[in-house]
Parts: sequence; C-alpha cells; structure tokens
Amino acid sequence: MSRRSFPHNAVDAFLVTARRLNLTHAAKDLCLTQGAVSRKIATLEAWFGFPLFERHARGLRLSPQGSALLPDLQAAYEQLLTVVDQARAQQTVVRLKVPTCAMRWLVPKLLHLEREQPELQIALTTTTDHTVNFKTESCDAAIVFGTHLSAGDLLFEERLTPVMNPFRASSALDKLTLLHPTRDKTDWSLWLSKQEGFSLAMHKNQHFDTMDLAITAAIQGLGVAIADETLVEEDVRAGRLVRPYDLSVKTGASYRLVLRDSRGKAAGLAAFRACLLNQG
Repeated sequence: MSRRSFPHNAVDAFLVTARRLNLTHAAKDLCLTQGAVSRKIATLEAWFGFPLFERHARGLRLSPQGSALLPDLQAAYEQLLTVVDQARAQQTVVRLKVPTCAMRWLVPKLLHLEREQPELQIALTTTTDHTVNFKTESCDAAIVFGTHLSAGDLLFEERLTPVMNPFRASSALDKLTLLHPTRDKTDWSLWLSKQEGFSLAMHKNQHFDTMDLAITAAIQGLGVAIADETLVEEDVRAGRLVRPYDLSVKTGASYRLVLRDSRGKAAGLAAFRACLLNQG
C-alpha cells in the first residue's frame, strides 16, 4: 500500500489501546464506541499486514510486531503534536498597532477578549502614527484613524464634544482653560462653529500632542477638553468626566480595524476581529 493511504486517524486509537490494553477503557478515553475503536485498529492492521494485538479471554496483549512498532510510533506522534502546538501558539499571537488616542476605547475590549478568547495573545504597539503599511511594518493588525478611509472594518466615527472634571462643571466655560488635542485649534473651532447663538473667546489654552493627553488633563481638572465621545464614554460613565453639552459634532474622520493578509495567522486574526467587532 502507498504511504498516502496510511490511516493516520487510526494511530491515536492504537496508542491509547496499547496503553490501556482494554477496548472498553480505550473507547471511553477516545470518546468513541468500542466498535469504532476496533474498526480503526483493524484498518491499521490491514495496512501493516500484521496484527498489532493478540486477543485473549482476559483482554488484549500487544503482538511482537505491535510491541516493536509502539515506541517509534509513539515518538513520531508526540513529535507531530509538538509541531502542531508550536504552530497553533504562533497563530494566536496578534501583533496589534494602535494610535495612543484609541487606547481608552480599546483597553476594556482587550479585557473582554482576554476572558472570551484566552488562547489569543495581543502584543500591543502604541504610536502617535495614525496609519499602517503592512509591507514595511511587522504588525498583524492595526487600528487606523483618518478621513476618507474605506479599508477594513469601521469601529466608530469621530464625534467631538466638550468634557471636564465634575468638580469644574459649575464654572462658566469662558473662565476655563480650553484643552486642545492638537497643536492647532481645529477641533474646538469645528465644535463652536456648530453652536447657534453661542460664541467662546479662546483666551486660555493648553495644547497637547494627543487627544488622550488632553482627556487626562481634563480628568485632573486642568480645564475643559474637546474629545471624541466614544473615547470618553467609559470616563463619563464612571463619573471621571461630565459633558456640559449634549451636542456632538462629526468630523468626517473614523477609526477602522485593518488586518494583514496572512495565511499562517488567518484563524487567530479572524477570532480577534470577530471578538472586537461583536462587542459593538
């Protein structure tokens, strides 16, 4: 018989039966019927052309050929399992690139992911870069941010709203320091332009390199930040921040999840994507 016809799926049945020397116990270990185990062993014996067991009234005994074959077959099977485990472990490591500003949204998702998919390992790289180039970067997945994006899966659209520490909520807005998530005043200017009959002179300002830093400063009471409502959702729910105005303004930008086209990690990436998107 050819090597291709070798009944690979019968090897485990032989190894377990050789250890147990009892078909009933082997069948229980394999979650099969006794008849199914017997058929697998018979198939293997037919392929080798010699018996693997001697049947006696009191049970089974390995045949001389079965005894000689067992150590090498056991070693080969263990080696196969080692290779499979190593390959599976590699698949479950997802190297994820994330802009710093998205971490406030992502961390609760990762905690949920850790509970639901404990076999997935997420290796995080945080950056102020909002793009990714899979040809030159080693990450498997990335959260990207920008306008006119269409690749990957939409996570959420950016909507700006003012937020501040609850203890500063009674202060007049024009008396507070405006916290800007960029070195210009674009975000505050956009939000103010959508307020009918409301104007605000930007006399006191602090500028930050990321939205996350501006939000952190607002939590600590430095002033009122203009921030994405999704990114501050957990902080508002926990009472660390309040929104003095209900209105939020869409900027046209969005956060999206993009994945590398990787056959070797397809299963791990698919599980990561499904778990992240299904959380809403």
